[in-house]
Amino acid sequence: MSDSLPPSHPEVAALSTERLDTLIARARAADGQPPFSDGSLIGLATGERELYWLNEGAAIFSRTEAEFVVDPDARGRGIGTALLEHLIARRPHELLVWAHGDHPAARALAAHYGLEPVRELWHMIGTVPAVSPPTGFASTEPTNIDTSIRGFRPSDAHAWLDLNARTFASYPDQGGVTQADLDLLMAEPWFNPDDFLLLRDERGFAGYCWLKVEADCSGAERGEFYVVGVAPERQGEGWGRRVVHAGLERLAARSIRSAQLYVDGSNEPAIRLYQSYGFERDSIDIQYRWSPH
Repeated sequence: MSDSLPPSHPEVAALSTERLDTLIARARAADGQPPFSDGSLIGLATGERELYWLNEGAAIFSRTEAEFVVDPDARGRGIGTALLEHLIARRPHELLVWAHGDHPAARALAAHYGLEPVRELWHMIGTVPAVSPPTGFASTEPTNIDTSIRGFRPSDAHAWLDLNARTFASYPDQGGVTQADLDLLMAEPWFNPDDFLLLRDERGFAGYCWLKVEADCSGAERGEFYVVGVAPERQGEGWGRRVVHAGLERLAARSIRSAQLYVDGSNEPAIRLYQSYGFERDSIDIQYRWSPH
Protein backbone atom coordinates (compact mmCIF):
# COMPACT_ATOMS: atom_id res chain seq x y z
CA MET A 1 0.00 0.00 0.00
CA SER A 2 1.34 3.42 -0.88
CA ASP A 3 2.17 5.83 1.95
CA SER A 4 0.62 8.56 -0.18
CA LEU A 5 -2.91 7.34 0.47
CA PRO A 6 -4.89 9.87 2.54
CA PRO A 7 -5.99 8.90 6.10
CA SER A 8 -9.62 8.81 4.96
CA HIS A 9 -8.89 6.24 2.25
CA PRO A 10 -10.85 2.99 2.91
CA GLU A 11 -7.69 0.85 2.88
CA VAL A 12 -6.00 3.11 5.43
CA ALA A 13 -9.12 3.21 7.60
CA ALA A 14 -9.42 -0.60 7.55
CA LEU A 15 -5.75 -1.01 8.44
CA SER A 16 -6.08 1.44 11.33
CA THR A 17 -9.19 -0.36 12.62
CA GLU A 18 -7.42 -3.71 12.51
CA ARG A 19 -4.40 -2.27 14.29
CA LEU A 20 -6.59 -0.72 16.99
CA ASP A 21 -8.55 -3.94 17.48
CA THR A 22 -5.28 -5.83 17.94
CA LEU A 23 -4.00 -3.31 20.47
CA ILE A 24 -7.26 -3.43 22.42
CA ALA A 25 -7.19 -7.22 22.52
CA ARG A 26 -3.57 -7.32 23.69
CA ALA A 27 -4.16 -4.72 26.40
CA ARG A 28 -7.33 -6.43 27.57
CA ALA A 29 -5.55 -9.78 27.86
CA ALA A 30 -2.73 -8.21 29.87
CA ASP A 31 -4.81 -5.95 32.10
CA GLY A 32 -8.00 -7.98 32.47
CA GLN A 33 -10.20 -5.18 31.13
CA PRO A 34 -10.59 -3.13 27.95
CA PRO A 35 -8.43 -0.01 27.62
CA PHE A 36 -11.16 2.12 26.03
CA SER A 37 -14.75 2.63 27.04
CA ASP A 38 -17.55 1.82 24.62
CA GLY A 39 -18.36 5.53 24.63
CA SER A 40 -14.93 6.38 23.26
CA LEU A 41 -15.13 3.74 20.55
CA ILE A 42 -18.61 4.88 19.54
CA GLY A 43 -17.43 8.48 19.45
CA LEU A 44 -14.56 7.41 17.21
CA ALA A 45 -16.97 5.61 14.88
CA THR A 46 -19.32 8.60 14.66
CA GLY A 47 -16.52 11.12 14.13
CA GLU A 48 -17.03 12.81 17.50
CA ARG A 49 -13.61 11.62 18.68
CA GLU A 50 -10.21 11.29 17.03
CA LEU A 51 -7.56 8.57 17.05
CA TYR A 52 -3.89 9.38 17.51
CA TRP A 53 -1.07 6.83 17.17
CA LEU A 54 2.36 7.15 18.71
CA ASN A 55 4.56 4.11 18.07
CA GLU A 56 2.89 1.23 19.99
CA GLY A 57 0.45 3.50 21.79
CA ALA A 58 -2.88 5.04 20.86
CA ALA A 59 -5.18 7.73 22.22
CA ILE A 60 -8.85 8.35 21.53
CA PHE A 61 -9.90 11.88 22.41
CA SER A 62 -12.51 14.58 22.03
CA ARG A 63 -12.34 18.27 22.79
CA THR A 64 -12.72 17.61 26.52
CA GLU A 65 -11.94 13.92 27.22
CA ALA A 66 -9.27 11.37 26.40
CA GLU A 67 -8.22 7.77 26.95
CA PHE A 68 -4.94 6.19 25.88
CA VAL A 69 -3.12 2.87 26.09
CA VAL A 70 0.30 1.43 25.32
CA ASP A 71 0.92 -2.08 24.05
CA PRO A 72 1.92 -4.31 26.99
CA ASP A 73 5.27 -5.19 25.36
CA ALA A 74 6.16 -1.52 24.86
CA ARG A 75 5.43 -0.17 28.32
CA GLY A 76 8.12 1.53 30.37
CA ARG A 77 9.61 3.28 27.34
CA GLY A 78 7.99 6.68 27.82
CA ILE A 79 5.25 6.23 25.21
CA GLY A 80 2.46 6.84 27.74
CA THR A 81 4.19 10.02 28.91
CA ALA A 82 4.55 11.23 25.33
CA LEU A 83 0.88 10.49 24.62
CA LEU A 84 -0.24 12.49 27.65
CA GLU A 85 2.04 15.39 26.73
CA HIS A 86 0.60 15.39 23.22
CA LEU A 87 -2.97 15.44 24.54
CA ILE A 88 -2.22 18.24 27.00
CA ALA A 89 -0.45 20.31 24.34
CA ARG A 90 -3.57 20.20 22.14
CA ARG A 91 -5.88 21.47 24.89
CA PRO A 92 -5.62 25.06 26.11
CA HIS A 93 -8.43 24.36 28.56
CA GLU A 94 -9.48 21.57 30.91
CA LEU A 95 -9.02 17.94 29.88
CA LEU A 96 -10.53 14.84 31.52
CA VAL A 97 -8.52 11.62 31.22
CA TRP A 98 -9.70 8.14 32.20
CA ALA A 99 -7.25 5.65 33.70
CA HIS A 100 -8.81 2.20 33.54
CA GLY A 101 -7.85 -0.10 36.39
CA ASP A 102 -6.08 2.56 38.51
CA HIS A 103 -2.65 1.07 37.82
CA PRO A 104 0.31 2.41 39.83
CA ALA A 105 2.01 3.65 36.65
CA ALA A 106 -1.09 5.66 35.73
CA ARG A 107 -1.25 7.17 39.23
CA ALA A 108 2.41 8.14 39.06
CA LEU A 109 2.03 9.70 35.62
CA ALA A 110 -1.03 11.66 36.72
CA ALA A 111 0.71 12.93 39.83
CA HIS A 112 3.79 14.00 37.88
CA TYR A 113 1.70 16.18 35.55
CA GLY A 114 -0.57 17.53 38.26
CA LEU A 115 -3.74 15.72 37.19
CA GLU A 116 -6.40 15.74 39.88
CA PRO A 117 -8.62 12.66 40.46
CA VAL A 118 -12.23 13.80 40.17
CA ARG A 119 -14.33 10.66 39.65
CA GLU A 120 -14.28 6.94 40.39
CA LEU A 121 -16.04 4.24 38.39
CA TRP A 122 -16.35 0.96 40.27
CA HIS A 123 -16.11 -2.37 38.48
CA MET A 124 -18.15 -4.93 40.43
CA ILE A 125 -18.49 -8.67 39.89
CA GLY A 126 -21.00 -11.16 41.19
CA THR A 127 -22.41 -14.66 40.77
CA VAL A 128 -25.73 -15.26 39.04
CA PRO A 129 -27.95 -17.78 40.86
CA ALA A 130 -28.39 -21.02 38.94
CA VAL A 131 -32.15 -20.54 39.11
CA SER A 132 -34.27 -17.43 38.94
CA PRO A 133 -33.79 -15.44 42.15
CA PRO A 134 -36.83 -16.00 44.38
CA THR A 135 -38.98 -13.21 45.71
CA GLY A 136 -37.06 -11.68 48.56
CA PHE A 137 -33.63 -12.62 47.19
CA ALA A 138 -31.02 -10.58 49.07
CA SER A 139 -33.71 -8.22 50.35
CA THR A 140 -37.45 -7.82 50.27
CA GLU A 141 -38.53 -7.91 46.64
CA PRO A 142 -41.33 -5.41 45.92
CA THR A 143 -44.58 -7.30 45.53
CA ASN A 144 -46.94 -4.39 45.03
CA ILE A 145 -45.71 -3.54 41.51
CA ASP A 146 -47.68 -4.89 38.55
CA THR A 147 -44.76 -5.00 36.14
CA SER A 148 -44.62 -5.74 32.45
CA ILE A 149 -41.17 -6.79 31.22
CA ARG A 150 -40.24 -7.26 27.58
CA GLY A 151 -37.31 -6.98 25.22
CA PHE A 152 -36.41 -3.86 23.29
CA ARG A 153 -38.04 -3.12 19.92
CA PRO A 154 -36.79 -0.59 17.35
CA SER A 155 -40.00 1.39 17.89
CA ASP A 156 -38.91 1.92 21.52
CA ALA A 157 -35.84 3.92 20.51
CA HIS A 158 -37.28 7.42 20.94
CA ALA A 159 -38.89 6.65 24.30
CA TRP A 160 -35.75 4.94 25.60
CA LEU A 161 -33.45 7.75 24.48
CA ASP A 162 -35.64 10.24 26.32
CA LEU A 163 -35.78 8.06 29.44
CA ASN A 164 -32.01 7.47 29.35
CA ALA A 165 -31.29 11.18 28.96
CA ARG A 166 -33.45 12.06 31.96
CA THR A 167 -32.08 9.20 34.07
CA PHE A 168 -28.44 10.14 33.46
CA ALA A 169 -28.80 13.90 33.16
CA SER A 170 -25.84 14.33 35.54
CA TYR A 171 -23.64 11.90 33.57
CA PRO A 172 -23.35 13.13 29.97
CA ASP A 173 -21.19 10.17 28.91
CA GLN A 174 -24.31 8.00 29.29
CA GLY A 175 -27.14 10.53 29.21
CA GLY A 176 -25.87 11.97 25.93
CA VAL A 177 -26.45 8.77 23.92
CA THR A 178 -27.97 9.66 20.55
CA GLN A 179 -29.89 7.70 17.95
CA ALA A 180 -26.67 7.32 15.94
CA ASP A 181 -24.92 5.93 19.02
CA LEU A 182 -27.79 3.53 19.66
CA ASP A 183 -27.72 2.35 16.05
CA LEU A 184 -24.02 1.50 16.37
CA LEU A 185 -24.58 -0.39 19.61
CA MET A 186 -27.44 -2.38 18.09
CA ALA A 187 -25.10 -3.35 15.24
CA GLU A 188 -22.57 -4.85 17.66
CA PRO A 189 -22.26 -8.66 17.48
CA TRP A 190 -23.14 -8.98 21.17
CA PHE A 191 -26.43 -7.07 20.91
CA ASN A 192 -29.55 -9.10 21.62
CA PRO A 193 -32.86 -7.21 21.87
CA ASP A 194 -34.16 -9.82 24.30
CA ASP A 195 -31.31 -8.88 26.66
CA PHE A 196 -32.43 -5.23 26.58
CA LEU A 197 -35.22 -5.37 29.15
CA LEU A 198 -37.80 -2.60 29.45
CA LEU A 199 -39.98 -2.49 32.56
CA ARG A 200 -43.25 -0.64 32.72
CA ASP A 201 -46.56 -0.39 34.52
CA GLU A 202 -49.79 1.42 33.81
CA ARG A 203 -47.93 4.75 33.97
CA GLY A 204 -45.45 3.82 31.25
CA PHE A 205 -41.76 2.88 31.14
CA ALA A 206 -40.26 3.08 34.62
CA GLY A 207 -36.87 1.47 34.17
CA TYR A 208 -34.65 -0.72 32.05
CA CYS A 209 -31.85 -3.24 32.30
CA TRP A 210 -29.62 -3.58 29.25
CA LEU A 211 -27.48 -6.70 29.42
CA LYS A 212 -24.34 -7.42 27.43
CA VAL A 213 -23.14 -11.01 27.15
CA GLU A 214 -19.62 -11.68 25.88
CA ALA A 215 -16.81 -14.10 26.53
CA ASP A 216 -14.29 -12.97 29.12
CA CYS A 217 -10.51 -13.42 28.85
CA SER A 218 -10.82 -17.10 29.82
CA GLY A 219 -13.43 -17.75 27.12
CA ALA A 220 -16.32 -18.17 29.58
CA GLU A 221 -19.48 -16.19 28.94
CA ARG A 222 -20.09 -13.36 31.37
CA GLY A 223 -23.10 -11.12 31.59
CA GLU A 224 -22.70 -7.39 32.08
CA PHE A 225 -25.33 -5.05 33.44
CA TYR A 226 -24.45 -2.69 30.62
CA VAL A 227 -26.85 0.10 31.53
CA VAL A 228 -29.37 0.07 34.36
CA GLY A 229 -31.74 2.98 34.83
CA VAL A 230 -34.87 4.07 36.64
CA ALA A 231 -36.87 7.12 35.61
CA PRO A 232 -36.13 9.99 38.02
CA GLU A 233 -39.80 10.45 38.84
CA ARG A 234 -40.14 6.75 39.73
CA GLN A 235 -37.18 6.45 42.04
CA GLY A 236 -37.98 5.44 45.59
CA GLU A 237 -40.75 3.07 44.44
CA GLY A 238 -38.67 -0.13 44.43
CA TRP A 239 -37.92 -0.12 40.72
CA GLY A 240 -34.15 -0.30 41.12
CA ARG A 241 -34.40 -3.67 42.83
CA ARG A 242 -36.96 -4.89 40.32
CA VAL A 243 -34.73 -3.91 37.41
CA VAL A 244 -31.69 -5.74 38.81
CA HIS A 245 -33.87 -8.72 39.69
CA ALA A 246 -35.13 -8.88 36.09
CA GLY A 247 -31.56 -8.81 34.79
CA LEU A 248 -30.52 -11.69 37.04
CA GLU A 249 -33.57 -13.67 35.94
CA ARG A 250 -32.63 -13.15 32.30
CA LEU A 251 -29.00 -14.17 32.84
CA ALA A 252 -30.09 -17.25 34.81
CA ALA A 253 -32.41 -18.22 31.96
CA ARG A 254 -29.43 -18.02 29.60
CA SER A 255 -27.33 -20.16 31.97
CA ILE A 256 -24.92 -17.28 32.57
CA ARG A 257 -23.27 -17.71 35.96
CA SER A 258 -20.99 -14.68 36.21
CA ALA A 259 -21.94 -11.02 35.99
CA GLN A 260 -20.22 -7.66 36.10
CA LEU A 261 -21.19 -4.01 36.09
CA TYR A 262 -19.80 -0.51 36.33
CA VAL A 263 -21.23 2.05 38.74
CA ASP A 264 -20.18 5.54 39.68
CA GLY A 265 -18.31 5.49 42.97
CA SER A 266 -20.44 8.35 44.31
CA ASN A 267 -23.73 6.51 43.69
CA GLU A 268 -24.07 5.03 47.15
CA PRO A 269 -27.69 3.83 46.80
CA ALA A 270 -26.85 1.87 43.64
CA ILE A 271 -23.71 0.41 45.23
CA ARG A 272 -25.71 -0.76 48.26
CA LEU A 273 -28.30 -2.30 45.95
CA TYR A 274 -25.70 -4.25 43.99
CA GLN A 275 -23.94 -5.32 47.18
CA SER A 276 -27.25 -6.69 48.48
CA TYR A 277 -27.22 -9.04 45.50
CA GLY A 278 -23.69 -10.20 46.28
CA PHE A 279 -21.71 -7.95 43.92
CA GLU A 280 -18.28 -6.90 45.16
CA ARG A 281 -15.86 -4.27 43.93
CA ASP A 282 -13.15 -5.80 41.73
CA SER A 283 -11.30 -2.70 40.50
CA ILE A 284 -11.81 1.00 39.87
CA ASP A 285 -11.33 3.39 36.99
CA ILE A 286 -10.17 6.89 37.83
CA GLN A 287 -11.02 10.02 35.89
CA TYR A 288 -8.39 12.73 36.19
CA ARG A 289 -8.70 16.40 35.37
CA TRP A 290 -5.88 18.43 33.89
CA SER A 291 -6.10 22.21 33.99
CA PRO A 292 -3.57 24.73 32.69
CA HIS A 293 -4.09 26.86 35.81
